[in-house]
Amino acid sequence: MSKDEIIILDCILSPFCMRVKIALNEKGVSYESKEEDLFGWKGGKSELLLKSNPIHKKVPVLLHNGNPLNESSNIVTYIDETWPSSSPLLPSSPYERARARFWIDYIDKKVFETGGKIWRSNGDEQEVAKKEFIEILKQLEEALGDNDFFGGERFGIVDVIAIPFSCWFYAFEKVGGFKVEEHCPKLSNWEKRCLLKESVGSVIPSPEMVYGFVSSMRNKLGLE
Repeated sequence: MSKDEIIILDCILSPFCMRVKIALNEKGVSYESKEEDLFGWKGGKSELLLKSNPIHKKVPVLLHNGNPLNESSNIVTYIDETWPSSSPLLPSSPYERARARFWIDYIDKKVFETGGKIWRSNGDEQEVAKKEFIEILKQLEEALGDNDFFGGERFGIVDVIAIPFSCWFYAFEKVGGFKVEEHCPKLSNWEKRCLLKESVGSVIPSPEMVYGFVSSMRNKLGLE
């Protein structure tokens, strides 16, 4: 176990924050989570967040002995390099590492943004977003193939990056009127395998909680 001071500036529903916590759990590293008020409901973002991430002013931030790190994919890689002795997340092969980085980039650019378009819209705009989202998941399912995890038989960095989004799928499904499992059964089975891991299941909030948040936001946007 690490004796370093590890603090996460956190948001319980943020899949990007979940990535950091899962990675630390995989390494057996203890950490303190500090929930941030991103929406100004209790006074707004903390001075520590604004100081630690002055460019983007967003979570997650990892404070390692007071030194701040930003951007979740960058933080997960840092965690893997800083605590390399157990449960390596990146593959050892240069080719597989490069392939993993490709899919990390794809997931970062595609999944959450497109899913957000589903719940922030109605009608034709929502239909377009839904089709795009399903195609993105199909690409990921093809990359997964018949493997248990994206890295093969072992839970690895692409799984860490991707699995937090799964708790948002229910909200996308409810709003968009579709089922991920009907379009991507292998990806749904991968999700179930990941959630059985203590490092993952202890971090991921309930899909119902996420849906409650999405419903509230849709009401505020006048979409429901």
